[in-house]
Amino acid sequence: MIDLGFVVAPEWDLLRLLAVPVFGWAAWRDVKSRRVPNKTWLPLLALGLLALVWQASSLHATGGYRWQLFVRQVAISLGLVVPLAYAFWWIGGFGGADAKALMVLAVLLPTFPSYFLAGGAEYPLVQTRIGVFSFSVLTNAVIVAAAYPLALALYNAVRGRFSSAMAVGLERPWSAVLTAHGQLLERPDGLTRRGLDLDALRMYLRWRGLGLADLRERPDYYRDPATLPDDPNPPTDGAVGAGDAEDAAAEAASGDSAGAASDDSSGGAAGDAAGAASSDGGTPRQDPDYDDPWGAAAFLDALDGSAYGTTPEDLRDGLDVLAEEEVVWISPGIPFIVPLFAGLLVSLAYGDLLFSLLGALGLV
Repeated sequence: MIDLGFVVAPEWDLLRLLAVPVFGWAAWRDVKSRRVPNKTWLPLLALGLLALVWQASSLHATGGYRWQLFVRQVAISLGLVVPLAYAFWWIGGFGGADAKALMVLAVLLPTFPSYFLAGGAEYPLVQTRIGVFSFSVLTNAVIVAAAYPLALALYNAVRGRFSSAMAVGLERPWSAVLTAHGQLLERPDGLTRRGLDLDALRMYLRWRGLGLADLRERPDYYRDPATLPDDPNPPTDGAVGAGDAEDAAAEAASGDSAGAASDDSSGGAAGDAAGAASSDGGTPRQDPDYDDPWGAAAFLDALDGSAYGTTPEDLRDGLDVLAEEEVVWISPGIPFIVPLFAGLLVSLAYGDLLFSLLGALGLV
């Protein structure tokens, strides 16, 4: 045990606390960019293995029941939590960062830590009979994640935004999709729980070299696959870049000015022809029934991989909506690593929420 004055704890449990701010940073990074570098997890895995070996050496020397319990807890953490993380990733329930974070937690915190704060209180306050801490973090994270739709629905209700998507989405101006992660929750025929992935949208726009305001200004023109560029740009991975916030503001402003200009112009066929002639994207056909509207299939076929599972129909429907609507419903798409980090904090400070609830109901 090490006495730091304000906290007394075993050496390996104090070592494990170093991972907490890293998990916080990873959650923040995943919210901002939906990208967590793989190099984040290797040092945490090494830290977990070091703490695990240190704890095992100490307990093995004493032997007895505590050693046997430790072995069972580690076996359950590695044998249950790690496969669960992989399974949820495999079926699409987790992102890669979410699965890696949970796997690292299974190695880092297989047993309940023990911290004695000044005054004698021991944390976590509520421990389970099995004592697998990584599993408690997971169940706490699930409870936090389940509360999120309720909070989102309340937020929308207070603002009078009643919709079938109010528990999963937010209403935002069209330009917000350029800096948001998640999904567009609208199709031309109404709301949907699974629409166009916004990272895939940015990939498409970058591939064509288009701004969303350009597309909204002349949707009939750009809907024609004949306007696809002969030499497309790299689509990137769709991540929001450093300048995307400025681009979104500029796109919104240009969209407003374009709308005002179209109201003042003579319009008509002559205006459409002039617009087409001013573009080097090709000459659109008059027939609106194209084999590949928006060039959606051509874009996806040109990629080395997939655009986050996006289909041509997803892309076409999303572009049809964004070409017309001023305000759209989008999913914030909160990655699971965020409730996982919240579950870690709750677990360290309080313990297992589910076990506490079941105890209050007399079920354990």
